[in-house]
This record gives sequence, structure tokens and C-alpha cells, in this order.
Amino acid sequence: MKIMKKRNLLLLGLFSVVFMVNAQTADSKFAIGISGIQNEYDGDYGSGIFNFKQSLYPAGGLSLSYFLTPSFDLGLQGSYGKYGYRENKVNYFRGLKTDASLFTHYKLNNGYILSKDSKLSPFISLGVGFAKYGIDASLDKSGTNKSLYPTIITKGTDFVVPVGAGLKYQITDHFAVQYQYLYNFTNADNHDENLGANYFGKKHPSRLVNDCYGQHIVSLVFNFGKPRDTDKDGIADKLDKCPDTPLNVKVDKVGCPVDTDGDGIPDYLDKCPNTPKGVQVDAKGCPLDSDGDGVPDYLDKCPNTPTGVQVDAKGCPLDADGDGVPDYMDKCPNTPTGVQVDAKGCPLDTDGDGVPDYLDKCPNTPTGVIVDINGCPLDKDGDGVPDYLDKCPDVPGIIANDGCPEIKAEVKKIFAQALQGVQFEPGKNILKKTSFGILNKVVKVLKENPTYNLEINGHTDNQGDAARNQLLSQKRADAVKGYLVNKGIKAGRLTAKGYGQQVPVADNSTVAGRAQNRRVEFKVNM
Repeated sequence: MKIMKKRNLLLLGLFSVVFMVNAQTADSKFAIGISGIQNEYDGDYGSGIFNFKQSLYPAGGLSLSYFLTPSFDLGLQGSYGKYGYRENKVNYFRGLKTDASLFTHYKLNNGYILSKDSKLSPFISLGVGFAKYGIDASLDKSGTNKSLYPTIITKGTDFVVPVGAGLKYQITDHFAVQYQYLYNFTNADNHDENLGANYFGKKHPSRLVNDCYGQHIVSLVFNFGKPRDTDKDGIADKLDKCPDTPLNVKVDKVGCPVDTDGDGIPDYLDKCPNTPKGVQVDAKGCPLDSDGDGVPDYLDKCPNTPTGVQVDAKGCPLDADGDGVPDYMDKCPNTPTGVQVDAKGCPLDTDGDGVPDYLDKCPNTPTGVIVDINGCPLDKDGDGVPDYLDKCPDVPGIIANDGCPEIKAEVKKIFAQALQGVQFEPGKNILKKTSFGILNKVVKVLKENPTYNLEINGHTDNQGDAARNQLLSQKRADAVKGYLVNKGIKAGRLTAKGYGQQVPVADNSTVAGRAQNRRVEFKVNM
């Protein structure tokens, strides 16, 4: 009963271990196992394989294995311990066994059946080796009747072929627990003092020709070896998210090059490693500068500045005079502060006289009028009447006389007398002698006032043909001009023009009115 309890406890422990296993990895290529073993006999006496009624035949073992590929491990393992079988109180034997073998494990967590990252690693074992048998000296010292309890087995050495399967669970990177069952085929049949038959001369019904033995092996496995680190960044390949990092590049905890500013460009390639978070960067890790003005887009208030344009700290084109027109477009880049400008950046010149409004004392000068430095129309004679309005621009005059000198009262009187005093032969342009007196007075006025230029205007009434009246008025004006020239007045000072019946001053329906309309007017121009 005690033996069965011990067997059940052992199996419970073994099967609890079965579900806590994994495979050796390329990072930890070497492993050492320390094992507790239960040896089971299978020979002429009977079969102890998975026979839980049999006594315990414990042994200890060591193993050394090496990771070859994700599918195969290669190693050495050996054990030393008790070996025997009890068929009944009479038929049994007990001895010691030492074995060693070279083995290979075919692992199922190789990426084909289970994931390579699986902590649980089922495997199949195959090996070759030897087993050496000897006497269990502890029974000789017990004083037990040797005839009833044989202790001596045939000593010697066998060639063995262990075949089996197992499970391994990787608890940490360097520690695992493992259960393995091996069935060891041997090349001999004499180590239990029987050759193919039991004490009663009967062949065991389940036996092969040679004695064999099985082993339940529970191991503590310690993996060692430096984890593979292909890029030598200090992060094992199995944890390294960036296994091809260049040599000597600083990496983070997952093996990727450090990217301090989190812009997607690792520090060793980043020309701007302190870019603020969320800022879009170029291939060199520097903030984007779409217009290439040296001010990154996230700071640039004018991100579309034309190439080559000088900008300020905000990325906007320089505007030296602050007029709102950038220098590269400003035709007048030095406009004083506060001066209103046009689209080209030049001071407004509303009247287009060439003098900007902020300097123009006369900002509404008509188009085409020549102005002085203050933007006001020229007044060369300084009489207060600008030249473009001054009838006498070179002689100071009065506003009332359009810039010409004031005509003396006596001169006005003479010209008023001339309205009716200049007479012609009826229907002709021949001056009457009565006209000579008043015309001579006009000659005197012109000679005394050399700045006067005289406009002679001829008029008729509406009697007769209008075209003929027009021609007659012109001839009469010319006749007066001719008289004055003959009296010494330069022709350049005189202008003759006929208006015919176009400019009446009285009613042509009366005799008196028609008489007033037949006249010669003198108009002084300076």
C-alpha cells in the first residue's frame, strides 16, 4: 500500500510538471539539466514499465544540451541509481546502473506545429549510448538472508538506444522544468541473471529478447549563453523591434534607435532632435519649411513666401517701411511711417502730379497741370492765379482779371466806346473815317501797355445770309487789325475773329437792337 501511495504521488508530481514547459532558444543555446529519475525494468522477470505497483528505483542525472535549430537540440545526458524488479517475494533482483548517451530532441515549437515563441515545448528524443551495471552494496550490509533476496546482478556494459518523448516549460529566459520518458533498448539479456526465461522456466509473454529499461525523468533545466543580439545594441533579438540598428546607435527598451522628439526620425539621423511634438518634419527630422525661407512652417505666418524673398522672424516678407507692401514688391521701400501708399508701396498721389499726398499742399490739382515742389499749380508771376488759369502768366495781375493786370478805367472806357464807335460802310468791310478817332485811342492804349494783347471780335445782326454775315464779320475784324498794325502795333499782339450773328447782345427784331449787335469788341489779354 505504501508503495502504491509513493507511486501515485510521483505521477501526480510528474504530470503537474508536464504543463509547465518550453523549448530552448537561440538566445540561450546551452542548457544544463539536473534530474530526478525513476528507473523501470523490462525483462525476463516481467515488465515494470508504467507498473505503479513496483518499488521505486530512484536515480539522479545530469544533462547538457545545445540549441541547433528551432527544431533540434543536441546533447549529452547520464544517470546513476538503483535498478531492479520485484515479481514476488522470491523472484526479484536489485542492482545499480550507470548510463550515458548522446541524444537529439526534435522540438514541436518550431514554427510548424507550435509557435517558436511558445513557452510549452513538446519534443521527441532519440539517442545512442551505453549502460553499465553493478551491485547494490546496501543490501549486503543489511543482514538479510541472501538466498531469499538476491542482490547480485551480472556486471557489465551494454550498448543502448534510448527513445522517448517529453515536455518542457520555460519559466524564465534561463530556467525551465522538464519531464521526459525514455525507453532504452539494450544489446544484452543477462544482467538480471536470466537468459530469456524466468525462475520457473517460462518465457515472459511481453518480453523482447534483450533486457530493457525505462526512465521517468523530471529535470530542472538552466539555460545559459548570451542572448543573440545581431545589431549589438544590448537588446536581444527576440525583444528587438529594430534588429538591424547601426552599430553604436543609442536605442530604447525595444531596441529601436532613440527618437527623443518623437518625430519618426531617430536621433542619429535627426538634424533637429528637439523638434516640438506634433510638428511635421522632413526626411532629416527638421520642421518642414515649405517656402524655404528659413522659418519652419509651424512658426511661419506666411508659409507661401516666394523663393529668395527675405523674411522677418515670423517668416513674412520684410516690409522695412511698414506700409503693408513687402519690400520685394515695394517700389518705394523707404516710405515714411504712417504714409498711405498704393499697391506698389509708393505714397498715394491722388491728383497724379508727381507730389505724394503727404507732401502735396494742393492734392486735388487737375490732371496735367504743372505744379511746384509743394504740389500746387505753378504761378510764375506770383499773382495768386495759377499759370493754367492765368491769362497773363508772366505778368502779375488780379484774380478778377484772370491773372492779368487790372485794366484801367480809362482803357475800359475807350474799349466801351469802340463797341459802337467803329463803323463800316454798309455791307462792306471798309472803315468809315469816323472810326479813326476811336481806333487811334486804342493804338495809344496798346503802345502805353505793351503787355496787352488785343482780341478783336467782329459781330453782325441777323439780317441776310448767316454764312455771308460770318464772312463779313471776319473781314471787318481783319480790317480793324490791319488798321492797328499800320499804326505800329505788332501783329503778334492782335487776334481777329468773326462771330457773324452768333453772339447777339440785343434783340434783332428791333432797329435799335440790330444796331447794337453790329459791333466790334476789344478784349484785352495779357
